[in-house]
Amino acid sequence: MRILLVLILGGLWFTPAQAAIEAYEFDTPQMEADYNKLVAELRCLVCQNQNLAESDADLAQDLRRETYEMLQQGKTPQQVTEFMVARYGDFVLYRPQFKSSTYLLWLGPFLLLVVVLVIVMRRLRAAAKPVEVDADALADAKQLLEKDTPEK
Repeated sequence: MRILLVLILGGLWFTPAQAAIEAYEFDTPQMEADYNKLVAELRCLVCQNQNLAESDADLAQDLRRETYEMLQQGKTPQQVTEFMVARYGDFVLYRPQFKSSTYLLWLGPFLLLVVVLVIVMRRLRAAAKPVEVDADALADAKQLLEKDTPEK
């Protein structure tokens, strides 16, 4: 029984993964370049951290096919991108357009950097500023030290 289980699990372990390989034929090298650029710049909505070219998700395969078909119909890469954004939102783009709804996305890292630099500069200035000591407190501290110090 154990041998059968080991053989089954071993067979599953060494079975090659079956990924769908799409082979599209393009009318021109420019169309193929446009396709490759688009699938590299559009994000897989399922994986979210991969572009369409890298993803094996079913949705990514559908979007690659749709991109191919739109290019075959004579649409420009700009039209394909606009269609994807209209259908799926700005999230489908790895580099979203600079517009009012994406200002924070584009400017957020720079604003955060400025805030951190301001905080660091304030702390450095506070640390470099000499500490003012009250003369009366200093005199009291000297008297206490003289009392505790043994005489020679």
